[in-house]
Amino acid sequence: MKDALNEPRMRETVDKPPVPRALKFLYYNILGAPVLRLMTSRWVSKLAGRYLDGGLSRGKIKKYIKKHGIDMSQFIEEEYKSFNAFFTRRIRPELRPFDLDPDALVSPCDAKLSAYRIDENSKFRIKGFEYTTESLLKNAELAQRFDGGLCLIFRLTVTDYHRYFFFDGGTAHGNTFIKGRLHTVQPAALEKRRVFTENCREYTVLETDNFGTAVQVEVGAMMVGRIVNDVKSGRFERGDEKGRFEFGGSTVVLLLQKDRAEIDDEFFANTALDRETIVKCGERIGRKVDSGSTGN
Repeated sequence: MKDALNEPRMRETVDKPPVPRALKFLYYNILGAPVLRLMTSRWVSKLAGRYLDGGLSRGKIKKYIKKHGIDMSQFIEEEYKSFNAFFTRRIRPELRPFDLDPDALVSPCDAKLSAYRIDENSKFRIKGFEYTTESLLKNAELAQRFDGGLCLIFRLTVTDYHRYFFFDGGTAHGNTFIKGRLHTVQPAALEKRRVFTENCREYTVLETDNFGTAVQVEVGAMMVGRIVNDVKSGRFERGDEKGRFEFGGSTVVLLLQKDRAEIDDEFFANTALDRETIVKCGERIGRKVDSGSTGN
């Protein structure tokens, strides 16, 4: 099979967006600190989530569609009883086919992807901040399994498809929820706070058919009502739906072990240039490392 890893690709990228005025106040102005603390509290997002779950929120749907230019013909037609029901709408399956080649590493969601290598001390750097897999997972023994591996960060914006899926077949070994705050996941916040280790998050250990042990982390964000994981344990297949994010931007973090997978070079190149690469659910983004390969 032809090796496409080093071939030029034409995936679309997005540059770092300008910092919105509201975020400048919250994250770059000392006067915004007390407001930021309030806005990132879990109870504020829970309150907003309750409203968005209710019938009164239906009035927001048409305005939202118009504002963001959403093509509703791409989604399964149904009657939405609340804004969150609309926000988690299901896309037509034929528009998100999964690459079923066992050697293909695929994206678990529609998102803007950034790629990082985890060093042998479990560390990786994002926007000038040093992270560790232990601080992300709050589990030293599990974190060590990803030394030298890959950390793939899939950022979902409010206009993305907010359901996420299993990237390979395998067995799930339960979910772990970690309490925290709910910062926005926009790049402006990543430059000021260790968002991925401060925010509420939930992770699942996956024993996959083709990529060894992996961990998929769902990270909540400002004004996200809930992280909803429908599958928490047991057998799953590639392309099975894992869960969904209710209203707001949010993030999926995928940790892969050393010498289990390679991703296309363009993702590292774009990340180094402070660009995110647009990917779609089920799209091939890399490959399984052959047993005789030296990997990364």
